[in-house]
Amino acid sequence: MKVVGFNGSPRKDGNTAILIGRLFHELEKEGIETELVQLSEKEVHGCIACYKCAENKDGRCAVNNDAANELIGKMTEAQGIVLGSPVYFADLTPEMKALIDRAGFVSISNGGMYRNKVGASLAPFRRSGAMHTIDSMNHFFLSAEIIVVGRAISVGREKGDVERDEEGLQWAANLGKRMAWVMKKLND
Repeated sequence: MKVVGFNGSPRKDGNTAILIGRLFHELEKEGIETELVQLSEKEVHGCIACYKCAENKDGRCAVNNDAANELIGKMTEAQGIVLGSPVYFADLTPEMKALIDRAGFVSISNGGMYRNKVGASLAPFRRSGAMHTIDSMNHFFLSAEIIVVGRAISVGREKGDVERDEEGLQWAANLGKRMAWVMKKLND
């Protein structure tokens, strides 16, 4: 079994990556393979609403000038998907939104490519907007018929701040344990 995680932060190894790392640690302890994709290292544009994915029905986005199809492929191959985004103006980052829109439209246009995969979302925040950010990512999961096992939030602004939020780190670890448990139950 494999889980792919997408760090939607423009900071490669910041607070979002730390939270995903806590979740991944628990998955790896259960023998589940993990892969972290840093969206800061990928170029993904927003959906242009060309509807070619619905016409072609080949499991790919018709726009081929960025990393979207590579990332869609990673989602398709994995049994679990983790989305992590810091809170920017009470919502997720544009990088995460572009991934969600492109991957979501391709999935829906191709009969539900991610149906019954397991999903989890994480969001570090400073003052507000964490639950809205989580909701935005979970809307993708629910629209794609992905089984949502939960979410984790943590307080932090500067790189590494979440490491002082013991409760937030525990939420991320517990989320990893729950994700592993659900994935094993589904694959028994």
